[in-house]
Amino acid sequence: MSQEPVPKIRLLLVDDHALFREGLARLLASEPDFEVVVPCATGDEALRVLDSAKIDLILLDYDLDGETGARFLVRAMQRGFQGRVLVVTAGLSDVEVTDILRLGVTGIFLKHNPPGLLAKAIRKVMEGEVWLDQRYLKVLLKESRAAVEDGSGRKLSARELEVLRSLLKGMANKEIAVGLRISESSVKATLQQLFLKTGVRTRSQLVRVALEQYKEYL
Repeated sequence: MSQEPVPKIRLLLVDDHALFREGLARLLASEPDFEVVVPCATGDEALRVLDSAKIDLILLDYDLDGETGARFLVRAMQRGFQGRVLVVTAGLSDVEVTDILRLGVTGIFLKHNPPGLLAKAIRKVMEGEVWLDQRYLKVLLKESRAAVEDGSGRKLSARELEVLRSLLKGMANKEIAVGLRISESSVKATLQQLFLKTGVRTRSQLVRVALEQYKEYL
């Protein structure tokens, strides 16, 4: 009786260092449940692959030649990518970690870790878990607890603060939805909650209140 084939996790590897990229592609291809679709050197190459192939997980270097990982993720989501993303990097600042967590990445893997650990990280992420190095856990905790109170004791949630930050950048609802990796209806619902909590009726009034009352948190 023949065994059924092992389901493959289809991987897109994006890294601008050829030696690392090709070596990692060979390492991952040796795993029975992995399939490296196409190793890519640039964001543009990766977007072309996303347009033509089903990808389960992107392994993304943050510092691409001429583009940050965060910028690439925004472009990928604008094209409809809904898979998982594991950032593989030499290191990130707290600001960079915050940016990519807001964009919905499902893990951060440091390049100095043993190669065999990456296979474990990929499988954990595909099972729905988040993979973070210990040094970045504090950033995640800070984000999850990001709630503030105004003088009346009303709280703003982490999501509401994210939407306020996006409003201050002049972003439309659709752009906010893509940037936060949520639906446009969720953005509208969050805005309604902000209107109720702040007692304003328009986006411009909400921006003014944000600058006056919550500037230190934005």
